[in-house]
Amino acid sequence: MKAGIRISGFGGQGIILSGVIVGKAAVLDGFNAVQTQSYGPEARGGSTRSEVVVSDEEIDYPKVESASVSIIMSQEAFFKYASRTKREGIIIYDPELIPDNKIEGNFKLAEVNATRIASELGTKIVANIVMLGAFNEICNLISHDAMIESIKDSIPKMLDLNLNAFEAGKKNVRIINKSL
Repeated sequence: MKAGIRISGFGGQGIILSGVIVGKAAVLDGFNAVQTQSYGPEARGGSTRSEVVVSDEEIDYPKVESASVSIIMSQEAFFKYASRTKREGIIIYDPELIPDNKIEGNFKLAEVNATRIASELGTKIVANIVMLGAFNEICNLISHDAMIESIKDSIPKMLDLNLNAFEAGKKNVRIINKSL
């Protein structure tokens, strides 16, 4: 088993942290994992990408060329990375941030209103954790327990808020196109 997960959006959305959480959780589940990141020079608002390769074998290349799963949190990132998802891969996005979500190809599309859900929980800052809950619900790649432990380890402050955000993402993700 080998999977590439690409998380993309803009600076300030917790994109890099999300990749770190996924990578740690994969290791807790006994997989090999490597996480890489890329971001623009802006402190906030610039393009940001985090990639995680998860495998049950040794990883020989740390980059994701064609993602098995794309978690996308901005319109710019959708235009740039959605089509770089593997055929029959999964694209998870926030429809409020990505109103133009049309894409040709054989993908499973899933949406979760992560920013609205995070706002309802008290702060938009946990929208990335809502997205991780949606990822965990749909993908069956990494166990729920490993994701929870990774969140606890990575974000010990505001833990209840982040755990609530994760569970809300699991409950509110919706598959809108199942072309597999």
